[in-house]
Order: sequence, then structure tokens, then C-alpha cells
Amino acid sequence: MSKVIINSYDEFAALLGKNIGVSDYVELTQERISLFADATLDHQWIHVDTERAAVESPFKTTIAHGYLTLSMLPYLWNQIIEVNNLKMMVNYGMDKMKFGQAVKSGESIRLVADLHSITNLRGTVKAEIKFSIEIKDQKKKALEGIATFLYYFN
Repeated sequence: MSKVIINSYDEFAALLGKNIGVSDYVELTQERISLFADATLDHQWIHVDTERAAVESPFKTTIAHGYLTLSMLPYLWNQIIEVNNLKMMVNYGMDKMKFGQAVKSGESIRLVADLHSITNLRGTVKAEIKFSIEIKDQKKKALEGIATFLYYFN
């Protein structure tokens, strides 16, 4: 699917209730998981100790941090949409976020995004994006929720 290009509020609003797009898959490697552990100081064995996880984990391998999965949202979102004529964009919040299934080391995830709501606040656009992070070849989603972004148009 090609990237959606948005140049104005009206173009954005035309997507209300529609699927905006689906990103490519990105693999959550053990290296990425370990780097995230270093960055966040969260070195829980289920994420970083491959030998222990193989024996003690119900997944039989390490798993990505839930917040690593969530933190991939901006990267994946940028594959789906390009919003032009902006001063800036701000992450405003998350609602109804729920982790559904762990992402095992080496699995790939992608983003599916729909425009849930949009409001014009005198030149600032508040867009609520209903999102799900899917795991390749898995029925259950890794993560679902609503991400709210503020777009400040020129």
C-alpha cells in the first residue's frame, strides 16, 4: 500500500472512519530488544536472558518489552502517512491501549491504522488514530489502542 499524503485538514478529515494504511513488517530482533533494555534500564530476564528464557519462559524464548512494541508506533506510522505543511506534530496521548500477545524475539510486527476521529482546533488538528500492531503469521494482535496526535499546520 502506498503512503497517504496529507496537505490540509480537509484532506485528513476525508479519511474519517477509513483505514489509513498498513505498514511494512519490521523484525524485533534480540539485538533490538537488548538495546531497548539498555536504553530503559529494564533488564528483566524474560527480555534479555536467552538461555534462561529457553528453559523457564512459557514462550521458550525471550520476548520484546511491551513498551518496545509500542515505541515502534512512530516508525511504523511514518511508513503509512506523510503530513505536509506542518510547523510540528506532537504525541498527545494514548487511550484504550491493551497488550494482547507477547512478541517473541525474531518475530515481525506491522501497524494497521484507521482514522477514529478528527477535530480542527483553530488550526491545530487533533487526530485520534485507532491502531493495532499485528504479529506476522499470528491471529492475536500484540497491541491495540487509540493514539492521539496534534498536527500544527502552517
